[in-house]
Amino acid sequence: MNYPNGKKSASFRPGKNQQSNELAFGNRGMTLEDDINATNDHYLHLNKAVIHKKPTPVQIVKVDYPKRSAAVIKEAYFKQASTTDYNGVYREKYIDFEAKETKNKTSFPLSNIHEHQISHMRQVREHGGISFLIIRFSYYEETFLFPSVKLFPYWESQYNGGRKSIPYQEIKEAGHQIPFKYQARVDYLEILDQLYF
Repeated sequence: MNYPNGKKSASFRPGKNQQSNELAFGNRGMTLEDDINATNDHYLHLNKAVIHKKPTPVQIVKVDYPKRSAAVIKEAYFKQASTTDYNGVYREKYIDFEAKETKNKTSFPLSNIHEHQISHMRQVREHGGISFLIIRFSYYEETFLFPSVKLFPYWESQYNGGRKSIPYQEIKEAGHQIPFKYQARVDYLEILDQLYF
């Protein structure tokens, strides 16, 4: 299936290795973002939740019109620092999260997150919302939901001589692994149901 802009949709292709009627999910999706977007579309289709990727606020400065029907942006800049990647509503609760993918095998670098994002997640929590990180370790093909309350101590610790990353093993123990599924590729609502509802 192709979208109107000519882009092909991310397709699901099971891996080549199959053992006792189980599918090996080798080529899961292009990126974590693609998988989350497909999952959110599935949630919306089922009327389960309304969660969308936030657009990055951009100020367009210069546009070139090579054809009447096609405009090309030549110069633009970010209006302001964005907060987190996704937000929406699920079971009458405000949901807000950042999605990060790393090739690192041993830890998740805190440099992947910014101070303004931490401040935003704290505010969401203070106002009764649910905030978290979705972290994918691409080497292991593992994805975790990591609640923001568990992230904050690591963030503070780095300024007091602590590590500048969260060890993979600690994310595995303190986070919640999200199994890969066919339609809800990153079914994080299943984890939220266990944690909050």
